[in-house]
Amino acid sequence: MKPEELLTALVATPSVSGDEARLADTVSTWAEGWGARVHRQGHNVWFSVGSGPRRLLVNSHLDTVKPCAGWSTEPHVPVWKDDALYGLGANDAKGCVASMLLTARTFLSEGAPAGGELVFAFTAEEETGGKGLGTMLSELGPLDAAVVGEPTGLKPCTAQRGMLLLKCVAHGRSGHVAHAHANGADNAIHRAARDIHVLSELRFPAHELLGEARPQVTQVSGGISRNQVPDQCEFFVDLRTTPGMDHAQVAQHVAGVLESDVRVHSARYLPKSTSASEAIVRAAVTASGVGPVGSSTASDWAFLGSVPTVKVGPGDTHRSHQANEFLTRAELEAGIAFYGSLLRGYFAEVSRG
Repeated sequence: MKPEELLTALVATPSVSGDEARLADTVSTWAEGWGARVHRQGHNVWFSVGSGPRRLLVNSHLDTVKPCAGWSTEPHVPVWKDDALYGLGANDAKGCVASMLLTARTFLSEGAPAGGELVFAFTAEEETGGKGLGTMLSELGPLDAAVVGEPTGLKPCTAQRGMLLLKCVAHGRSGHVAHAHANGADNAIHRAARDIHVLSELRFPAHELLGEARPQVTQVSGGISRNQVPDQCEFFVDLRTTPGMDHAQVAQHVAGVLESDVRVHSARYLPKSTSASEAIVRAAVTASGVGPVGSSTASDWAFLGSVPTVKVGPGDTHRSHQANEFLTRAELEAGIAFYGSLLRGYFAEVSRG
């Protein structure tokens, strides 16, 4: 199967997050046909190539977001046009999956790099944070390093933002709107508005690759009647954190500068970074020819703990989650060559110490 045929088949198989069974079956069948011993947990597929003391995870996700409005073609019907494949998931992240699968096929046929084991894992529900990589890491065993496939233009990403969601509740005192200034009413929406202004001015120290972290208020809800002063107003804050920001400490700081009650709604997507001295970073920089970059988007890297990781793959992050998503033939071919070079380079770096 040629690279463009494999990518076309991936895109032609719908795999909206949580509904990846058909695609997981397809990937399993391909890998078994190439001689791999495939493992499954739910819609997660993984297999190993080679053996040795070092174990390198090679991971990308099978799922996509739901199709949005504005497509000029049917999202689940791949179309080649001007040497690019248009279809849902072509860029995020089936181009990475195709490149990794074809790299695995080569290693299964020709042999893996000496000195280690490549663990290829194609996982589910990355887009929703569900039953994907984070739920089956124990099945994979110990890992020495990892490559997470996301569209980065083949630039090695060594720093990734985390995500801290805060639920804030402003409290006031209800009363009739007509008597609000005479009966001691205290408008909770006004309190929330003051806090939202404070948040709009709040800054955290800039990260060298990611820049500043700024809180964003994303949802506001308050009041039960148009003629009643509201006694409660709820709003959510999304803060994309940078490495070095401790989620618990940040939440405590925010609570200290707001009138509203603040509690953590979600803090499991931690910011991540990998030192430039790590073998996986050195190998990625050599394979790409460019230095490390930062990434504002979250990925399954968030669940890999302290495993040295690089997020990198073919495609452009700015095409993701948009109508008319595409990947070019040149990007696919470059991705295949890049992953082969990166994986060989990692074990070469390790052997050199």
